[in-house]
Amino acid sequence: MSGIYPVILCGGSGTRLWPLSRALYPKQFIRFFDEDADSLLGATLTRLPPEQGFEKPTLVCNNDYRFLLLDELRKAKVTPREILLEPVARNTAPAIAAAAYSIAAQEPDAVMVVMPSDHLLQDVGAFRERVRAAAALARAGDLLLFGIAPSEPHTGYGYIRRGEPLSGSDACRVAAFTEKPDADTARRYLKDGGYFWNSGIFVMGAARILAELERLAPAVAVAARRAVAGAQPDLDFRRLEAASFATSPAISIDYAVMERTGAAAMLPLDAGWSDVGSWSSLWEVSRRDAGGNVARGDTMLVDTRDCYVHAGRALVATLGVQDLVVVDTPDAILVAGRHRAQDVGKLAMQLKQSNRREHAQHVRSHRPWGYFETLSSGPRFQVKRLFVKPGGKLSMQMHHHRSEHWVVVRGTAKVTVGAQEKFVCENESIYISATEWHRLENPGIVDLEIIEVQIGSYLAEDDIIRSEDIYQRAPDETR
Repeated sequence: MSGIYPVILCGGSGTRLWPLSRALYPKQFIRFFDEDADSLLGATLTRLPPEQGFEKPTLVCNNDYRFLLLDELRKAKVTPREILLEPVARNTAPAIAAAAYSIAAQEPDAVMVVMPSDHLLQDVGAFRERVRAAAALARAGDLLLFGIAPSEPHTGYGYIRRGEPLSGSDACRVAAFTEKPDADTARRYLKDGGYFWNSGIFVMGAARILAELERLAPAVAVAARRAVAGAQPDLDFRRLEAASFATSPAISIDYAVMERTGAAAMLPLDAGWSDVGSWSSLWEVSRRDAGGNVARGDTMLVDTRDCYVHAGRALVATLGVQDLVVVDTPDAILVAGRHRAQDVGKLAMQLKQSNRREHAQHVRSHRPWGYFETLSSGPRFQVKRLFVKPGGKLSMQMHHHRSEHWVVVRGTAKVTVGAQEKFVCENESIYISATEWHRLENPGIVDLEIIEVQIGSYLAEDDIIRSEDIYQRAPDETR
């Protein structure tokens, strides 16, 4: 029997969960429920494990997230079959096509389970059983997607209308797809019955979906096939050939195939699914107190009902409020009506159009070697805190416009300045002048923590000239 191959799409931005989710650190990497719990991506990575009879996962990842993805794989102790890097975002159809061409080259009769990286499933056992049932139908040529019985007239999901039943199964043909409806239409769907939310999770034969793509969306198929054929290895990744992939139309698999094929079928899924697509969705799936509140961090809630309150920096106190979302981060605070949570993405878009950094970047900026946080800044100075993980090594680099003073707070740093190497221990410091080539690395087994004081006329991250980088980042790549 052909293998079942998990395919995880790791490209979403999650703008409706701003300010926690940002363009360069989207929701799949965030631990919404507990700092010690899995991220949404971490939970997805372990959902269909090899010890349960599934193949190793194939991941299709936005280039900007590749090192964040590696960190999640290490934390989850998951070894992927392959990580395909998308050079540009082209929606789900080209991403699925690339994964299918890669998998079909290894096993032509393979069945793929295509999953977003940022959904929640509370009953993993039930999900695995439904995947096995869907795989049996997929081997017969059907293109399956999971439908969720609606519990409310939700306007943030697409809907599927049930068609004719498939014999010997509780699956059915898809009679119609409906985009996110208005409130009146959603209420009618709920009253009429026969409608399901579209989960965005698919089970399909690799060869079968490729045949339909080649028939219904040939430009997508050609671009993906050429991009896979021209892919090149890069560290732990396989880079899809950029010029070919960029020629693909930006289109979802729903539009490209599922709404146009006669092979679309739906299998109901009852496994505690949520796309965690907004603060109201997160409130619904979180454990609430007696007042219906979800509180994270240092909070004090008095006469407060049915609110989501996240304190990321300081005490957040509420008094006499109801149905609010309050999210505090070091550089942005959101206060919104909980029933307007679907519109938070509009705020993020407005920030982007205003060229505000807050739409894309947190105060904490993640790098393959660790991360840094901006503590203070002003005219001609900036103070940062750097965390370099064991074995982490910054690039050999130089700055034209700034000098740097490093003070080691924890651990031992190996510092290269020009041709000289020096070990700098706790409570010791070193100064690097502008235009001096230098490198910082952590040779130890504990995190290295450094306070960095920058002085100069220009302090932005693009004032970095690299001559050597173990992470093989592009010269213009600040991450």
